[in-house]
This record gives sequence, structure tokens and C-alpha cells, in this order.
Amino acid sequence: MGVDYYKILQVDKSAKDDDLKKAYRKLAMKWHPDKNPNNKKEAEAKFKQISEAYEVLSDPQKKAIYDQYGEEGLKGQVPPPDAGGAGTTYFSTGDVPGSFRFNPRNADDIFAEFFGFSSPFGGMGGRGGGGGGGGGMRSRFPGGMFGDDMFASFGDGTVHMSQGAPRKAPPIENKLPCTLEEIYRGTTKKMNISREIADASGKTMPVEEILTINVKPGWKKGTKITFPEKGNEQPNLTPADLVFIIDEKPHGVFTRDGNDLVVTQKISLAEALTGYTVHLTTLDGRNLTIPISNVIHPSYEEVVTREGMPLPKDPSKKGNLRIKFNIKFPTRLTDEQKAGIKKLLAA
Repeated sequence: MGVDYYKILQVDKSAKDDDLKKAYRKLAMKWHPDKNPNNKKEAEAKFKQISEAYEVLSDPQKKAIYDQYGEEGLKGQVPPPDAGGAGTTYFSTGDVPGSFRFNPRNADDIFAEFFGFSSPFGGMGGRGGGGGGGGGMRSRFPGGMFGDDMFASFGDGTVHMSQGAPRKAPPIENKLPCTLEEIYRGTTKKMNISREIADASGKTMPVEEILTINVKPGWKKGTKITFPEKGNEQPNLTPADLVFIIDEKPHGVFTRDGNDLVVTQKISLAEALTGYTVHLTTLDGRNLTIPISNVIHPSYEEVVTREGMPLPKDPSKKGNLRIKFNIKFPTRLTDEQKAGIKKLLAA
């Protein structure tokens, strides 16, 4: 295959666009010639290779040709159509069937698209460019483009620009309404989004994408699920993060209080005094029967352990079910009823 672009970028063949971008950012920073004054020649070569690898693997057409034919295919040495079997796809440009001519872009242009600098170096053109008389990679900035304060290194090995980097658009937040049943059991939501993406030239085009959100049992209202950089792509602006915030739809029977479920039963005064049996259908469809033999006073609360919401950190454990009561008192009593109640309660 000749040059191994996957090895150069340190990614595998299943790498997605975000993986390629992360790999390019990290390696381009590491091998930028201005960051390597003591081994500038080696850095120039590696910087150019990294840019070329990213350009090929991030372009679906170039990647397809490279995966099938290797570097030779990118140089236009794709076999003629009659050399392949059924189902073989050939890319063509110009009048020559089956040929594809790849001219690598200027490495500085690619770098500028990522970090917001407009071609700060001269003389490093396409294949074979740069280097003449040793002046091919001279910085246009006195003392080099990067001072030490321009780099901030983080624990994950990535390097971020502390100044001059593209601004990041503010996060885009959307509520994600869920029923109490969905949060109790856990559920999967598919969100269809439309966003603008930009090609290498900066031209934008609309695309539709389906995002999968796995709502875990017991998640609370306000829980945030973030999809990094899924907003619109714009020049010199890092796309916004897309954030979904869990919201609970009102339920006809239960209300939620932390990890507990609360239900209020309407009962008569006679039931409050003589005993009452609560019948409930749980959020996962089970029927509960809870007999209460105690006298139910207005502030009475029956607690059923482990019949509340699953705990987010350990769904095998649950909060409690708390049953409250709304006692309906009679609006009037006859003299006969009053006498009877007095007699009964006196006993």
C-alpha cells in the first residue's frame, strides 16, 4: 500500500470523523516545525505527512480509493475498468476513465482551518513543494509562530491553543420529555437532528443525523446528555455541543420526590376510622394491595419500602412508595348521627 495513512495518524480503519480530527489536532501540534526548532527537517516531513493523511482519510472519496488501491490509486494508477470484477467501483476525473489524481493541499491551509491562523508559513505547497534553499518553512512571525504560552497540555495527551484558537459556539440545549414509566424502566430515544456541515473549502451543506439517547432507570429531571460539537459547522468557530435535558411529564397517579414515589388516596371519614385497603398499579405494571388497619389521621403516611424509583447509581435498589390520604369529612350530620358517634367514641 506504500504510505500507511492510518499508522501516520495513529488511528484504526474504523475511525470516525471526530477520531480523525482529534488525532490530527494532537499530532499537528506535536510536529509543527515552529515547535521543533532542533529537528526542524524531520518535523517538516512529519507535519506534511500528518496533513496528507488527514486529508485523505477525512474525505470519503479519497479514503475509498486509498482503502482499495493504496497510494498508487491516489496518484492515478487505478486499474482500468476491464481489470476489475463485477461490482468494482472506479472513480474518474477528466477524460481518462478510472483515473483519480490526488494533489495534496498545503499543510498550512489544513492547519489554519483547525486553529484559526491564516497560512502563517510560506513555501510548503503540494507534493514536492517547500524546502528550496532551506527557506521553505520560515515563519512570518518574529521568533516563530508559537511561544511557550501558546500551548496548554492536558492529561489526556491532547494539546489545546490558549490563544488564537477558534471560538466555540455556546451549547444548544433542548428538553427531553420522558414519562415516569420510561424513567422507571429506562428507555432509548432516537432524535432526528438537522445540522450544517462544512467541507474543506468552508462550503456548508445541510445533513440529517439520528442521535441515540439511552435513558437510564432512575435518571432525575435535569440530567444532561451531551453530544460534543453536533451544532452547525462554521468557519473559525468550533461547533456547539448539543445538550438534551431530561424532563418529567406529569403522571396521573404518582409524583416523584427524589427517589421516592408519592401517591394521594381520597377516602371517607368512615374508611379513615375503620380501615382501608389501597390498590395500586405500579409503574412497571404490577398490582399492589396494601391493607391499612391503623386509624388514618389527616397527616398519616403509609410507607412501602423499595417500591419507589430505581436509584440512578444502582438501579437494583429503589426508593420508597409513600401513600398520603385526603380524608373527606361529611358536610353535615343529623342529631341522630351525632348522638351515635358520641356513643361509639365514648366507649
